[in-house]
Amino acid sequence: MVKILITGAHGQLGKELVRKSHLSHSIVSLGKKELDITSQDQVENVILHFKPQYIIHTAAFTSAEQCEIQRKKAFEVNALGAGIVAKTAEKVDARLFYISTDYVFDGKKNSPYTVEDKPNPLSIYGMSKLLGERLVLLSKNASIIRTSWLFGHDGSNFVKTMLKLAKMGKEVKVVNDQIGCPTYVSDLAETILQLLEKKNGIYHVSNSGYCSWYTFAQTIFEEAGFDSKLVKPVTTKEYGAICPRPEYSIMENNSLVKQGIKPLRHWKEALNEFMRKELSQ
Repeated sequence: MVKILITGAHGQLGKELVRKSHLSHSIVSLGKKELDITSQDQVENVILHFKPQYIIHTAAFTSAEQCEIQRKKAFEVNALGAGIVAKTAEKVDARLFYISTDYVFDGKKNSPYTVEDKPNPLSIYGMSKLLGERLVLLSKNASIIRTSWLFGHDGSNFVKTMLKLAKMGKEVKVVNDQIGCPTYVSDLAETILQLLEKKNGIYHVSNSGYCSWYTFAQTIFEEAGFDSKLVKPVTTKEYGAICPRPEYSIMENNSLVKQGIKPLRHWKEALNEFMRKELSQ
């Protein structure tokens, strides 16, 4: 059995990876209480003890708004922590997969971002994740997996927030001038596990299709049987978030196709499955 270490194992992606892999692989799953990735001693103790063949590094400081406020923490966790994990992975010849983000791009492009496009992050979150990518790629046996707009059954995310607000029957203001690719964590986890057998590189992994946050919210309301007219469009400026976000962050999945992996299904189909599972609980 292949041994996989999953960091950030209590996050929505970490939990899904554990669910999908624990029957077919030997899994060591560690959350931040079990493993502080910013502590070189802790990381070395854990990795040298377990000697995993693969490390899927999902641990991150993912609140883009909080990253703008807690800048030091953002770089310590998303960049330096990733570098510590990568350097230690080399000591046991473990292959590392670092989960990154569409926020490494500035959103000024008007066609899908390829893995060859030069990153230019606007936010502290994006900058810290890009530095993490660069530190990870100093390792000879590592891959970067960029993804976007995650929703899953664990923790909090946009879809769950919209469902809560829909049930309250109040008007919801949602940004209409940011375009991207919603990604179902279940589909992302399956693809990451397929990539374990493929060559190292940078991969863009998101569900097919794209939309604005506003269209995404409307679709969530409709799928759950609520009145989508309760969703009102606003501009990013009107919404007033602290963190600057890319206006356009659609990523093309050609790097997957080249490795013989099918592009992920359309986000609406994935959302439909998510809703069926979520609403049947």
